[in-house]
Amino acid sequence: MDTVEEIAIEIQALDQQAMESARQRQLQLTKPPGSLGRLEALSIQLAGITGQAQPRVDSKAIVVMAGDHGVTAEGVSAYPAEVTPQMVLNFLHGGAAINVLARQVGARVVIVDMGVAAPLDPHDDLLDRKVALGTANMAQGPAMTIEQAEMALAVGRDLAAQLAAEGVQLLGTGEMGIGNTTPSSALTAVLTGAPVADVVGRGTGVDDDGLARKVEIVERALQVNRPAADEPLAALAKVGGFEIAGLAGLILGAAQARVPVVIDGFITGAAALVAARLAPAAVDYMIASHQSVEIGHRVILENLGLVPLFKLDLRLGEGTGAALAMHTIEAAARVLREMATFESAGVSDKA
Repeated sequence: MDTVEEIAIEIQALDQQAMESARQRQLQLTKPPGSLGRLEALSIQLAGITGQAQPRVDSKAIVVMAGDHGVTAEGVSAYPAEVTPQMVLNFLHGGAAINVLARQVGARVVIVDMGVAAPLDPHDDLLDRKVALGTANMAQGPAMTIEQAEMALAVGRDLAAQLAAEGVQLLGTGEMGIGNTTPSSALTAVLTGAPVADVVGRGTGVDDDGLARKVEIVERALQVNRPAADEPLAALAKVGGFEIAGLAGLILGAAQARVPVVIDGFITGAAALVAARLAPAAVDYMIASHQSVEIGHRVILENLGLVPLFKLDLRLGEGTGAALAMHTIEAAARVLREMATFESAGVSDKA
């Protein structure tokens, strides 16, 4: 098993030759140069990621990682922790929003138990990678050990490698975990340097008193644990979550396998932030699907230099934004590959 440092070294820069070939082909397609806007930029990024001048992203998978959080004992969520395993069952039965949207886009949904605080019955569509029965309460001490953080990262990295070997060409990130906007806020504050009040949102819909309590709990967790921006692995262990760590590993593994990875909302954004601090080159492999109404998500996207494809006031998570973006990303690849050139279509180019 590769260490985080080894994975970071193995992540290659984007393929400049493939990008230049894609760029030149865009200039030959039957349209004014630049007229398809970000679809053109996306197609060139996809070429650089995959190393293919005319990339394909036909085979898609959305990985939904689930975990519970000890910090829910502090009353940071409008919903009880029991909802996490209940929603995992909903995913497995195909009844959640992510299932609906994944079916529409033709993506496989991969459900992973990273640390749900309840035993789950075996299921053909459930990957049991449980690190522990939820994290510890980060308001009182570290959420997990360094070894647990490394274990969760390895799960994500190995899963990305497995899916890439199975032929998946586009990966989406999703999550489920009651209370997980709280560790995401803590990680965002640590890794970006933003004030806590600027990155803590209402999550599942807490009221004003609940929001103030979340801010206070995050500030307490940072004071108790003293995570540092220049020690991202330790920060992840101190104030992170098992599903966040697993998703960070998934992103690193996708970059290592040269597979584009679609970032969903705030929680998967926090995972992307961790991945970027562990391996800066991984950012080039990320595509931001949307900007959540969670205030910390904008901070993450700006810090990573990622521009979201759309804003629909989403705040559900699960990978729903990633699923919605997949049609657009596939469209970018198809336009580059399938459009006629001026020469092949017998259309006159500009003088």
